[in-house]
Amino acid sequence: MDPQRLANLAHLRRARDLVDREYDRPLDVPAMARQALMSPGHFSREFRAAYGETPYSYLMTRRVERAMALLRGGMSVTDACMAVGCTSLGSFSSRFTELVGITPSAYRAREHEAVSAMPACVAKVRTRPVRKRPNEPRDTKGQSARQQRVRTGEAARAAAV
Repeated sequence: MDPQRLANLAHLRRARDLVDREYDRPLDVPAMARQALMSPGHFSREFRAAYGETPYSYLMTRRVERAMALLRGGMSVTDACMAVGCTSLGSFSSRFTELVGITPSAYRAREHEAVSAMPACVAKVRTRPVRKRPNEPRDTKGQSARQQRVRTGEAARAAAV
């Protein structure tokens, strides 16, 4: 790998760290690109090539991931939406449903005992939203095989507790 490519990856990592750290602030692609010292168009192309998703998609995935934790804690959907930096409840709910497979209200109403029994680092990995892949087979409920395994594992752990 040439030195220029390594430098670009370091700049992209700085922008990704910005998203991870400040997901609840109003962030847009030009702000992330400034952090990476790139133009917005070049930044978007390089980010997608390096991480497999667009910068905005990565930001929304982090926001949904944090909202899931807040909803498990009993926060209302509207409050969780605003706490993670989303300004439109409708857009937030649509993206949440797309990533998680159920509405935020339904997710909040579900039983989360298995997740609360896990260490935080394990819960973060096990409950991370999974972006749909275009050619991935789905069942009748629209869930991928990976999502089914995760949900089945949660149910088995909850039954064992």
